[in-house]
Amino acid sequence: MRVAVTGASGLIGSALVPALRARGHEVVRLVRRAPSAPDEVRWDPRSGDVDLAGLAGVDGIIHLAGAGVGDKRWTDAYKAEILDSRVQGTTTIAKAAAALDPKPSVLVCGSAIGYYGDTGDRAVTEESPQGAGFLADVVAQWEASAQPAVDAGIRVPFARTGLVVSSKGGAWKRLMPIFKAGLGGKIGSGSQYWSFISMRDEITALIALLEDDRYRGPVNLTAPTPVTNAEVTAAMGRVLGRPTLLPVPSFALKVALGEFSQDVLGSQRVLPTVLEGDGFAWSDPTIDSAIKQAVAGS
Repeated sequence: MRVAVTGASGLIGSALVPALRARGHEVVRLVRRAPSAPDEVRWDPRSGDVDLAGLAGVDGIIHLAGAGVGDKRWTDAYKAEILDSRVQGTTTIAKAAAALDPKPSVLVCGSAIGYYGDTGDRAVTEESPQGAGFLADVVAQWEASAQPAVDAGIRVPFARTGLVVSSKGGAWKRLMPIFKAGLGGKIGSGSQYWSFISMRDEITALIALLEDDRYRGPVNLTAPTPVTNAEVTAAMGRVLGRPTLLPVPSFALKVALGEFSQDVLGSQRVLPTVLEGDGFAWSDPTIDSAIKQAVAGS
């Protein structure tokens, strides 16, 4: 397949592109600057401009671009950037897909388990309703922005990704040095559920959504067994061989992270029922295995 990828330089995209090429796919990377390589095509999600000629003959698109949720403190301006980057980007790429002739058969849209809000110890699946909170609202608008592609008859799976366990970015990039130094511990009460997925399982799942016609609509990209933050803490200690005795008080997180702390302290017990129903085989179904894979360099 000829596959276009947005967000190709991000945490997930930089792992996805070589994996796609290893499977024999031709990859076109969408970039916001002037193209400097033969496999690059210009797009501007803010203005809605896309080089459609550069996307000619594309069979599928994987859309991962968007401002990092945990990259900055949640000021009103950055919350607007989080929302706008997703809505504008998805609208732009969905309209571009619909305008191509021939059209791509599939648009895999990045999404997030933030859709479910804080679920406490209640398990949720793809059939569960939207939760409350800023991220839940963002994800709902994000996914709705793909409607032009849906209306054009393009298959659109939404990859509702959990916490990706990787030493190269996301939460674990921050956690690894702390735990390696023996300064790690549970966050808040530690009872909140973290629905995780290893990087290699994330990539395998995204490729499955691209290649397998069975997938459309929301698909939870998480490991089959969510764990609590206390269980994550214990696993970090086991894998790294370090003590985990220093908890992070809730009030300290609120001071350091502001409104984003609500999501760090919140609980999401998300089950990947669509993947399980289709026989998906996880390489890292447990948190220990996912952390070991991250330590090894993923």
